[in-house]
Amino acid sequence: MSEKKSLLTRFALKEFPQPEIVQLKYPVFLCHGYGAISSLVKPSPLHDPCMLMREHGVMAFAPNIVPYACIETRAKNWARLIRQVCNQHHFEKINIVAHSMGGLDIRHAIAHMDIEDNVASFTTLATPHRGTYLADLILKTPETLTEKISEVVDWFGNNVYPQEKSDAIGSVEQLTLNYVRTTFNPATPPPEHIPIFSYSAAVGKGTESSLNPIFKFQNTQIYEHEGINDSFVSVESATWGEHLGTVSLSHLNQINVQVNKENRPVYYNFWAGVVKKLAEMGF
Repeated sequence: MSEKKSLLTRFALKEFPQPEIVQLKYPVFLCHGYGAISSLVKPSPLHDPCMLMREHGVMAFAPNIVPYACIETRAKNWARLIRQVCNQHHFEKINIVAHSMGGLDIRHAIAHMDIEDNVASFTTLATPHRGTYLADLILKTPETLTEKISEVVDWFGNNVYPQEKSDAIGSVEQLTLNYVRTTFNPATPPPEHIPIFSYSAAVGKGTESSLNPIFKFQNTQIYEHEGINDSFVSVESATWGEHLGTVSLSHLNQINVQVNKENRPVYYNFWAGVVKKLAEMGF
């Protein structure tokens, strides 16, 4: 009898089995980073976090822009889409959550493209606010090989997003340590009237979190130059504004790519936690 009872408890019904409703004052607008490989298997790089937010009752949007282009070009696209969403749905403001390079795009858009009045809060995840040594490492590749790779990447980008011309190498050059620190940051001061928050991430060397072996080399290289990192961006570089924490997910895991069973709850809890934190702070 006791064995039957313990078996049935596994099927006990919850009164409210649906995801918790999170009530935000403003909707969430998600901005993706460099690249479009994930878009081969999903509608947009941040589609999965967006749908997770919608499961929690949050009005969220995760559009696509040109995947490989300079910050100025990408920022122009984000500014256009932000205005479009606000006008179409009559939103006064939005909460922007940007991943990776998307955070630099939005910093530029706020500083130079007059979208500040549309932004209630600005949160970045694994954004290289001080550059990333990975970009320097890529540019150290022999020029002939770099040119061939960039031709393929640009061809891919131009086909998946034909509205805007791709520039794979030009955008990588803007992610280097020197460019972000000496050119981008001095020209892009933080907004005075928008609350800014950041999350960093760390896996692999220097942490207890595992990493896909294919990214071990670049993870180690970034560690030697910048410290613990998510295999693309260091914790130090990702810290900007009010730092809200470090998540143990690799750069691709953060957008639900290559997430194993062990990391599934970490991924889910992180993104659910982002909107819960925004609600807690009144956004």
